[in-house]
Amino acid sequence: MADNRTVDLDRFDDKILNILAAEGRISVTELAARIGLSKSPTQARLRRLENTGIIRGYRALFDPIRLGRDHVVFVEVKLTDTREAALASFAAAVLRIPEVEQCHLIAGAFDYLLKVRTSGMTGYRAILAEKLSTLPYVAHTSTYVAMQAVKEEGLAPVAPG
Repeated sequence: MADNRTVDLDRFDDKILNILAAEGRISVTELAARIGLSKSPTQARLRRLENTGIIRGYRALFDPIRLGRDHVVFVEVKLTDTREAALASFAAAVLRIPEVEQCHLIAGAFDYLLKVRTSGMTGYRAILAEKLSTLPYVAHTSTYVAMQAVKEEGLAPVAPG
């Protein structure tokens, strides 16, 4: 089971996280200068933020449009069973579908909301028929096609603390 406890952050931690959110490849030396600490305490803070799981990793962000994956849909999924075993089975299966960028359990008229990215409607139709509709306990789906991403940036900046 994951450790979901919150960790107390001070203003230096907030600055580190905000800078890394925008500039993940910044050097420790430059990061230290920008937050107003020397290199050693900045490295120690980075290690603590990584070890506590606040920083889960580093990655490159790709432009999906330049990669030909500009078709985004949101899919409401209603399950036939919402007991814990059914939810766990659905969640485990959806993790194996690379086209699903996000999956959220929802409190509402449906059970899950998925964000799916493909190369076009034909590709999405195949994913729906071959993968999404065959997930465990799926009773029905509703698809909403996104026409434009107005804001899609990931994690919001850390509020000063």
